[in-house]
Amino acid sequence: MFEQAFKNIDDVLRKEAGCTTELDYTEQTSWLLFLKYLDGLAQDRADEAALDGKKYSYILDKAYRWESWAAPKGKDGKLDHNTAMTGDDLRDFVNGKLFPYLHGFKQRASGPDTIEYKIGEIFGEIKSRIQSGYNLREIIERIDELRFRPQTEKHELSHLYEAKIKSMGNAGRNGGEYYTPRPLIYDRKPAALAALEKSLLLQAFTGEL
Repeated sequence: MFEQAFKNIDDVLRKEAGCTTELDYTEQTSWLLFLKYLDGLAQDRADEAALDGKKYSYILDKAYRWESWAAPKGKDGKLDHNTAMTGDDLRDFVNGKLFPYLHGFKQRASGPDTIEYKIGEIFGEIKSRIQSGYNLREIIERIDELRFRPQTEKHELSHLYEAKIKSMGNAGRNGGEYYTPRPLIYDRKPAALAALEKSLLLQAFTGEL
């Protein structure tokens, strides 16, 4: 399931002029996967708190949670196409509101070891390279279909994601026409992407977040 989803997402990203290497595909898939996972994790913790009669404080404000901007659902649990943003509206929201909001966590965090600080640091370094809001909508809908709850699914996704990172060593521009040696591609890897891989996304999939 996850392997085919990654392939489908890469196919969409190949339509984007700003995404030409495996590095680009991994970076763009990463920030979307993380926000999807973070939303599910927060909902699980909110449900647990409710069972204990406690109130849960969400990390993200409601307008910036996955369920609000990326995949709003109707009463039937399916994507509400009447409220889901797409096209220029979606692209402009991500670039003009979502990323600045997430970057702001670095200044608002209580310390550098908090998830808030890490979120702010990462989203201040990377950017969305997806210029077509329609392509972004298609990618979001494919990611929204993924489920990370069972441990077996988290393990499968973690394994595939790590394999995707390793494949960057053989990635090149123009559909693989020009290949870059592994040491060079890792030297060129943005620090923010490395932080996302090591500090957030992989921690999430291994249950350490």
